Amino acid sequence: MAVAVLKLKPKLKTFHAAMLVTRAEEWCVDAETPEQARELLASGQGHRCQLGDCLNIEVGRVEE
Repeated sequence: MAVAVLKLKPKLKTFHAAMLVTRAEEWCVDAETPEQARELLASGQGHRCQLGDCLNIEVGRVEE
């Protein structure tokens, strides 16, 4: 019986994909004012505090 079940199960392959993932992340920066914080964050300063939630995923291509 076990041999019959193994023969019916399809063999799985591994596929690789190029994906575009959009996340909402929480970033932190030390600043004196909210305006300064905005400027620093816009220029790439600061660090990620939390990874955040995935908002959207688009599969670009799948390769075998």
